[in-house]
Amino acid sequence: MSGPALFCQSRRIGRGAALTLVFASVLVAGAATGTLPGADRNDTADGARSAAPVSHHADVARAAEEAAADGTSPMEAAQRAVSRSGDRWAAVYSPDEYEEFEESLDGRYTGVGLWARERDGRIEVTRVGSDTPAAEAGIRAGDRLRSVDGRKVDGRPVTEVVSLLRGDTTGESAGTTVRLGLERGPRAWSETVRRARLSRDTVTARELASGVTVIEVGAFTTGSGEQVRTAVRQAPDGAGIVLDLRGNPGGLVAEAVTAASAFLDGGLVATYDVEGEQRALHAEPGGDTTRPLVALVDGGTMSAAELLTGALQDRGRAVVVGSRTFGKGSVQMPAPLPDGSVAELTVGHYRTPSGRGVDGRGLTPDLEAGEGALRRAETVLSGLGRQGPR
Repeated sequence: MSGPALFCQSRRIGRGAALTLVFASVLVAGAATGTLPGADRNDTADGARSAAPVSHHADVARAAEEAAADGTSPMEAAQRAVSRSGDRWAAVYSPDEYEEFEESLDGRYTGVGLWARERDGRIEVTRVGSDTPAAEAGIRAGDRLRSVDGRKVDGRPVTEVVSLLRGDTTGESAGTTVRLGLERGPRAWSETVRRARLSRDTVTARELASGVTVIEVGAFTTGSGEQVRTAVRQAPDGAGIVLDLRGNPGGLVAEAVTAASAFLDGGLVATYDVEGEQRALHAEPGGDTTRPLVALVDGGTMSAAELLTGALQDRGRAVVVGSRTFGKGSVQMPAPLPDGSVAELTVGHYRTPSGRGVDGRGLTPDLEAGEGALRRAETVLSGLGRQGPR
């Protein structure tokens, strides 16, 4: 889809090297992308900083235009202006990087198939995709990533680690190898893993022995919202549903709204502002409003996934179980530069239907739960009503 887009993603480091979690997806660091016609790109912050003043947009544009007139690089000039702006989550893409970024919206990426987050200054693997190079190498969720090709990653921003894992940012890294230093408990070892061109099925559904249907959404890429709706329709009659958003770094906001439409009969999903102008996102009518529903979240639940969680929680549609979400919710606008590169700059924030700001706060679950969150969700569903098929 063309035009400005609403999404959630992370800051890229230098020339956009860290790019977006989804297509960079050798490591999902807590970012996402999205497309919504007529809206704007929705970026996210970790809450330590608020959106920079909108006036810095003019500074970035002016720097790029002056560089083009002088015969120097508009992209590099824009990067310098962004670094001075205080807009922590701004990013500048090269044309190739932006093209691959757009491709990532379809769920395709080059990487090794692991997702991770930063915890206490260390990089922890949160998920490993099935049938991926990381899975074949025996890497598991909970492992610590200590180095990439001999470079220690402790203390590095997770987006910078993404860049190291991805390799060539032009998309030509498929087939190359990367050596990972790993740690699991007292064990430390190295694995050489070959990068591959991968696609990801971001929505999976399974039925537990109790009759509960678990719908796990890894990220919101193209089509994932409709996949959630299909999974709800195909669940056994009367089955309670666990919507597992743990570790979901966000994605296409339009897809998150479609997913909300699976559980809501129309109505408000979120509001957001762009340079002071208020806008709203609404669910489509006709969703299933009767099934017992629990949303599972944790510190890796970010951006568009938080938008969905906030809508279900505020509107009393789901009991939210787990731990506080990450807290990413600032709006970014993409701006083309004279050399074809693209700058993305923060312009506002989104809010839940009740007006709660997510950015820097996250969402507090209704019931706290850690390792046993799924079992807690089953217990909650049994108390909410019918748990399995009748």
